[in-house]
Amino acid sequence: MTTTLLRRPEVPADALLAGFVVPRHFGDATFESYRPAHPSQAVARERLAQVADGLAAPPAKGLARLLHRSSARAAAAVYLDGGFGVGKTHLLAGLAHAVGQRSAGDVVYGTFVEYTHLVGAIGFAATVRELSARRVVCIDEFELDDPGDTVLMARLLREVGDAGVTLAATSNTLPESLGEGRFAAEDFLREIQALAARFEVLRIDGDDYRHRNVVTASRGLPDEEVRSRAVGEGVTCDDFGALVEHLRTVHPSRYGALLEGVRRVGLTGVGRLTDQNDALRLVVLVDRLYDRDVPVLLGGSGTSELFTDAMLRGGYRKKYYRALSRLGALTEG
Repeated sequence: MTTTLLRRPEVPADALLAGFVVPRHFGDATFESYRPAHPSQAVARERLAQVADGLAAPPAKGLARLLHRSSARAAAAVYLDGGFGVGKTHLLAGLAHAVGQRSAGDVVYGTFVEYTHLVGAIGFAATVRELSARRVVCIDEFELDDPGDTVLMARLLREVGDAGVTLAATSNTLPESLGEGRFAAEDFLREIQALAARFEVLRIDGDDYRHRNVVTASRGLPDEEVRSRAVGEGVTCDDFGALVEHLRTVHPSRYGALLEGVRRVGLTGVGRLTDQNDALRLVVLVDRLYDRDVPVLLGGSGTSELFTDAMLRGGYRKKYYRALSRLGALTEG
């Protein structure tokens, strides 16, 4: 039976937080399975292993925990900077697994955008309270795309870090350069510098281990073929335009819930997005599809005309190229 993504899942706050785990795509990532090919990769692996070892002791409880936090120096904060495919996310997932994220619940793991969406869904104070109760907060794909996010995340990480929580982040932009090309970064220099000063930056060199070429757009399948193949248990089939309209009505923090039980996604009539907000929502959905390794059948024009030239030249271009790359990896021919 063919199902649809056009639904509105209601996700309680505790269920949202329960979803902050290492994605399926990196479910088996460990320090041991990471194979450094450059000295800086080996240094980064060793440093994160040291952070994990430092957190190996059982967490203090009650008064001892409060005394430890009040007297301890600032908790570790490590920032992995490097190009695509050098293993930053692998190492971040390895840290989460090493600390025991799946069994003890001491680690939360999400992308930068997921944390901002969490604040929007449950509120700032509740987010600080929940994250401050953990031992490690892992933040993948750290980006600052607008002034509001800059102030929000600077304050959030300051309060969580001051509570004694270890922070670990990945990005392909140095922390002092976050926000460049997207907004008047100089107007928010204090917040950006505060973020940069908190992190120990580990630069990771190397080639893209996936050996990806420059992202090239591809035409879609005939819509009738998508409909004929997008059938079966856990398979969805939707008109692209209808999906884009539907995503406007669902909070991005719930996009993962849209994919609950979905094994394959079919989209017909795929065409160009002209509204930046629609395009950014689609990027979030593609990220959730990629996290879950959900194959995609694309009809219409496929990815060949998905984003406008202006979008691919603008401040969000890294997001759009990431989405194209991930769709390319997920698309079934």
